[in-house]
Amino acid sequence: MGPLAAIAGGILVFRFVPFGQAEILGAICGFLLLGVIAFWRGARVLAGACCLLGLFFAGAFDARVHAPGAPPEIDATGREVVIVEGCVVEPPAISMERERFLLELDRNARAQVTLYLKPGQTLPALRYGQKIELDAKVRVPRNFGNPGAFDYRRFLARQDIYWTASAAAGDVRVLPGRCGSWFQKAVMDLRAAALARIDQLYPGDTYQSGMMQAILIGQSFQLQRVWTEEYRSTGTFHALVISGTHVAVLAAFFLFLLRICFVPESVALLVTVLAAWLYAVVTGWQAPCVRSAAGLTLFMIAGYFYRERRIMNLLAAVALGFLLLDPDQLFDASFQLTFLAVGFLGAFAAPAIAATSGPLASGLRELADKGRDLHVEPRAAQFRIEMRLLAETLRVPAWVVTTPARVLFFVYEIVLTSAVVQLGLALPMVVYFHRLGFSGLSANAFVVPLMGLVVPVGFLAIFTGWGWIARIAGAILWASQKVVWYHAGLEPNWRIPTPPVWLGVALAGALIAAAIWRARWTVPPVAVLLVLLLWHPFAADTRAGQLELTAIDVGQGDSLLVVFPDGKRMLMDGGGIPAFGRIAHSQLDIGEDVVAPYLWDRGIRTVDIVALSHAHEDHSGGLAALITDFHPREVWTGVTPESKEWTAVRDKAVAMGAKIVPLHAPAKFAFGGATIEVLAPSLNYVPVDTPKNNDSLVLRASFGQRTFLLSGDIERGVEQEMLWADAVRPTDVLKVPHHGSRTSSTELFVAALHPAFAVISAGFENSYGHPHPTVVERFQAHHAAILRTDQDGLITVRTDGKRMAVETFAGMFGKR
Repeated sequence: MGPLAAIAGGILVFRFVPFGQAEILGAICGFLLLGVIAFWRGARVLAGACCLLGLFFAGAFDARVHAPGAPPEIDATGREVVIVEGCVVEPPAISMERERFLLELDRNARAQVTLYLKPGQTLPALRYGQKIELDAKVRVPRNFGNPGAFDYRRFLARQDIYWTASAAAGDVRVLPGRCGSWFQKAVMDLRAAALARIDQLYPGDTYQSGMMQAILIGQSFQLQRVWTEEYRSTGTFHALVISGTHVAVLAAFFLFLLRICFVPESVALLVTVLAAWLYAVVTGWQAPCVRSAAGLTLFMIAGYFYRERRIMNLLAAVALGFLLLDPDQLFDASFQLTFLAVGFLGAFAAPAIAATSGPLASGLRELADKGRDLHVEPRAAQFRIEMRLLAETLRVPAWVVTTPARVLFFVYEIVLTSAVVQLGLALPMVVYFHRLGFSGLSANAFVVPLMGLVVPVGFLAIFTGWGWIARIAGAILWASQKVVWYHAGLEPNWRIPTPPVWLGVALAGALIAAAIWRARWTVPPVAVLLVLLLWHPFAADTRAGQLELTAIDVGQGDSLLVVFPDGKRMLMDGGGIPAFGRIAHSQLDIGEDVVAPYLWDRGIRTVDIVALSHAHEDHSGGLAALITDFHPREVWTGVTPESKEWTAVRDKAVAMGAKIVPLHAPAKFAFGGATIEVLAPSLNYVPVDTPKNNDSLVLRASFGQRTFLLSGDIERGVEQEMLWADAVRPTDVLKVPHHGSRTSSTELFVAALHPAFAVISAGFENSYGHPHPTVVERFQAHHAAILRTDQDGLITVRTDGKRMAVETFAGMFGKR
């Protein structure tokens, strides 16, 4: 493990300290020479230290060699339609009225294309190797500009995907000729055939079809978030996605079949390894499958040369090989979770099983053979004698008493390994997902075996095409779902903010010490640090005595965090992605996946108020998840006509015990050490049947000499009404109405406000053209400093009542 740690350390340090090539090579040669001299002089400890330092710089050199170059570019903006030509290199995935596939425009330069249906159109039946052209809007993937945001752009670039494209299904034209490789075509045809077979086996059942495609083939495009949320909350989601467990289960099943067919062990193991690699290819070379296939290969090679198969050595060898080929994997959550899980199993679970149930379970073999008692451990021999006596006393065959014992040992080992993995992965689970499934200890004891059955039975159904086998796989999946739903009802909705760096380093060090020494004195430090991690008794990143307005980058939508001088927090709107009548909604929940990670990154665990400006989906779509995650005491609203968007927010607020407080103008009250005024909607405002922009709740927050105006999406009619009511006066910070649309921010309104800062929340290269150039020019004419989330990312304005300070994500971290 030492060489692996040294090389991984070099890769990690190079991410922050970009050494020059000459410096790295000089260090490698220098430490190699020192190591040779020290070894020659008999100083083995010094020689080992020099060797590790040389490997450290070798890791840095590897990272430098594999550093990505400049990404390819297309001369097009996200708003214009361009003709794109390329090769289909991944079979399309279809979900309701959408189709998604990969189009290779040039070598190692791909676009992820999504086709949408228009009335009268059908989705084209595309296949690997077809040349096509289409009229599409092409965009460069863009991360949300918030601290703690997922690096989606890097995630796609690691798959050679540098653009996303959207087009109508009727705008695709198949060109003559073929492209791609014959081998990849054979693989993709096999994959497409497997997916088609799953659809045939589960006709009209989108749930079972989508789940089986994800579990067996790794095709998750059809997975609906509502299907998987309980799996996420209970810590069993790993059973749904392609992972090393799937390869292990299939390998064990395949090996068992070959052995009962009297195939020699060495041949059976070789065929099993080849099958594992074939599975990795069919699933699209997904990293967990490739890692597991590589580990299985090393396992076979070690057995062939009669070497002892040690988990930690295999783990280190596989990890080292992958890091040398692709050092950037070190920063992938999947890589870290995979190897940490196996590492904790090898370091803690395997020794614990060997010291407790392992010898007893192995002692149950051939119980009737008394001569075998002499060749097992004393306690296992005693256990064998006691089990034989029990069978003789009950006058039953030996298997009647050994079978329940085997089941108990199996459950014990599943629970033990689950507990070890859950506790060992607590830190990365909190850092990446801000959750830890407390019910996972018992849930995994049932879900893992059930999913272990689904995988081989499901593949057997695919190969045979027999419906009755598919129904058995579906019944097992149904049982797994019931177990998960039951545990989800027990699971507390406990989300955990990002821990301080010192706590993460201390916990990692304590776990390493426990793995090395395995002494009792290592238990208390680990326990204390785990309690601190889960409890998180640390203050949130807020400034006492200041009023803060933060416009969170949620794309085309609004989400504002207001922190009041006494520390109270209000979240106004939660962003969202409008469906515009489409059947299939985006699986991205802006509240859960964008807003919440930023708040957790700041150490915020609760908010006092959630405010809904109006019930359009780009403002309300993420609020249900945010109410669940942050437990507000009250939900402030303006006018809320009945709609599915408002119903979702209202129902969640009622379920979480939050009080719904309607606000109307004119109103003024003290809150959080500041003064809040309600400027709209007025009591005489008459809403229509559906949510409109003018329903917006407009609030003015004042602290000392400074004021912030939060204007929602009001348009010129409400702006005029506010002017007539003499409610508009100069303000320091204006959240610009309706994302800078030309239907808002009229000349009289802007002149009356005369803001020092105009904050515009809008999506990058959005299709609405927000903010409109005339609105931008209007604010510039009034000498307002314009801040835009599409250009600056997250925007924060703070004031102590006199002075103001402005920070942006682009200013702090550079352009996205």
